Amino acid sequence: MAYTTIDKPTDYFNTVLYTGDLQDSDGTGHTQSITGVGFTPDWVWHKGRSNARTHILVDSVRGLTNYNWLITNSNSSEITANTNGAIKSIDSDGITLENGTDSSSKSNNAGKNGETWVFWNWKAGGTASSNTDGSITSSVSANTTAGFSIVSYTGTGSNATVGHGLGAVPQMIIVKNRDGGTDNWAVYHKELGKDKWLKLNTTDASATDTIMWNDTTPTSSVFSVGTYTNSNGNTNGMIAYCFAEKKGYSKFGSYTGNGNADGTFIYTGFKPAFILIKANRAEDWALFDNKRDTFNVADHYIAASAGSAENSNLDTMDILSNGFKIRTTGAYVNFSGTENYYMAFAEAPFVTSTGIPTPAR
Repeated sequence: MAYTTIDKPTDYFNTVLYTGDLQDSDGTGHTQSITGVGFTPDWVWHKGRSNARTHILVDSVRGLTNYNWLITNSNSSEITANTNGAIKSIDSDGITLENGTDSSSKSNNAGKNGETWVFWNWKAGGTASSNTDGSITSSVSANTTAGFSIVSYTGTGSNATVGHGLGAVPQMIIVKNRDGGTDNWAVYHKELGKDKWLKLNTTDASATDTIMWNDTTPTSSVFSVGTYTNSNGNTNGMIAYCFAEKKGYSKFGSYTGNGNADGTFIYTGFKPAFILIKANRAEDWALFDNKRDTFNVADHYIAASAGSAENSNLDTMDILSNGFKIRTTGAYVNFSGTENYYMAFAEAPFVTSTGIPTPAR
């Protein structure tokens, strides 16, 4: 059996960097198109690097008729107003940005002139289809090859199941109540299990309860939700990003910090292109990628739980041909004795389907 079924991970995940050119003086309706993704993305996560800018998440299932963006560093409902600039459309090779309507800050959220930006892109299954595997009918865009699906559903407020379309057990699920107002993001991670959850928008350690996921481990067809509005608000629109592990392409795991600059080596089975880490203590979610850091030691990290500018002076890790090794004593990824949970996607598999090894950088 081949080591991996995905020899070219950039067909399913890719990072793009750009410099903004939207001028406040250009007036509402000015646009900037950014290309280089290599495919039509179904999920786009966008963030300013050089300045403190909010995270913007859009996807093909919710669509962009009213901009429809979510913010990882906030518990707010879905944003539908383009006051400070936003993503106007998802295109065949990238995205198009548009000036906002606020005369004082038209491009603060995307494409502001002279500022540097990054956006991460995942390929799901394009147009969503109805899924009746769960007690709640969902609308699902699924890519079973890459193990990624986008799931839209309407909450019931009662214990329920939701079809995810992956055909494999999700290892990580990120859920947001689109209408809840003040509901935190809810994150399921396989290493935490069915009775714990994390909040993507906060620095909190994991919370323990049996309600969020109805004390039930996801299956190859459904995930379970309890009565919390975070994952199942009655009559509220919900969105879930679901991930199954694929050898040589994606990995969802944990490691224990040792508080030493000669830190833990984490085997992923591929050269990582994207790594998101959350320590099980009061620390930010730390996000790294292979485009902002092209050589070791990787030191450009963005806090997914904050709108702050990119940190660029923290020598955090070596990104290797088969995983990553922690190179800092920093508590955000390496507090002694603390468990750290991660999600990672590949630049290249450690070994291709034809047996060709991937060199280190």
